[in-house]
Amino acid sequence: MDLTDQFPIVQLVDGEGKQREENSHVTVENAKRFYEHMAFSRLFDQKAVNLQRQGRIGTYAPFEGQEASQIGSALALEDGDWMFPTYRDHAATAAFGHSLENIFLYWKGCIEGCVPPPGKHIFPPSVPIASQILHATGTAWAEKKKGSDRVSLVYFGDGATSEGDFHEGLNFASVFQIPVVFLNQNNGYAISVPLERQMNSKTIAQKSLAYDMPGVRVDGNDVFAVYNETMKAVERARRGCGPTLIEAVTWRYGAHTTTDEPSKYRDQSESDRRRERDDPISRIERFLRANDAWDPEWEIKVKADSEKRLNEAVSEMEKTHKSDETLMFDHVFGTEVWPVQEQKERFFHEGSEKA
Repeated sequence: MDLTDQFPIVQLVDGEGKQREENSHVTVENAKRFYEHMAFSRLFDQKAVNLQRQGRIGTYAPFEGQEASQIGSALALEDGDWMFPTYRDHAATAAFGHSLENIFLYWKGCIEGCVPPPGKHIFPPSVPIASQILHATGTAWAEKKKGSDRVSLVYFGDGATSEGDFHEGLNFASVFQIPVVFLNQNNGYAISVPLERQMNSKTIAQKSLAYDMPGVRVDGNDVFAVYNETMKAVERARRGCGPTLIEAVTWRYGAHTTTDEPSKYRDQSESDRRRERDDPISRIERFLRANDAWDPEWEIKVKADSEKRLNEAVSEMEKTHKSDETLMFDHVFGTEVWPVQEQKERFFHEGSEKA
């Protein structure tokens, strides 16, 4: 059964920058705030790709094109709420207050990169697909049992919806009416597999029906719409009304990671077409121009300030010593178990032989 009509894509500002409907969040003030975060995020992403190409950080997962989905949702949270990112959600974590230096350190392979600033509830990026959904649900359940009004926001891609953890997390959250917002960034591909090859459902939002929770499909390149729908879901969760599933329909311009060659499985000219007609940052610029609020000097200042912040963060990142490789054995289980201990001893033995 095709449920596409039941889950239309919510849009407040279209690709031409025209406001489609009245909404209190669609303001020039918000547009400028969103633009600053999104312009910074794109420069961050480009900087990180360059650092990887220069061998200064390891394999990196770009997000260019998905800035609106991440910024619009991250800014809907309050201090004290919880964020559970994937390995691609650095725009969201930076907007929520993560240390830029530590975000870079994560990609340099340093354990310090997993540590958020004091008072910030940001989990380390999840590389196993969909496992963070269970972490977010469990944490939100703990907050509910404590009687707090804290909310979890968890990010995941379209491929994650084929994992058991996705279904277990949504089912548990529905049964116990847990304050968690499930935010899917549907960029059309689960690594190299197109959406229609990894699910028969026409939308991801419709999966909410099985768990009797609200589901919404939003234009993931419309930061106003993403912000508005995430705000509604967060406020609903905070009132004790349970979880929401949001599908943000977007597009990633580049590769899945810097080790990937996207032209092997998709037509890369589609990225060129989307940059021209549906870029999330250009959409804000067009909105501001339509409202006589675009200032070229302000744009120059935003980019200059962003470059300064990024260069300072990279400089601090490169001062950090190489991580102790044996730390990877120390935090697998709460108590030491013999298989991990054997692996650690073998690691030491092989390292001493090479030396």
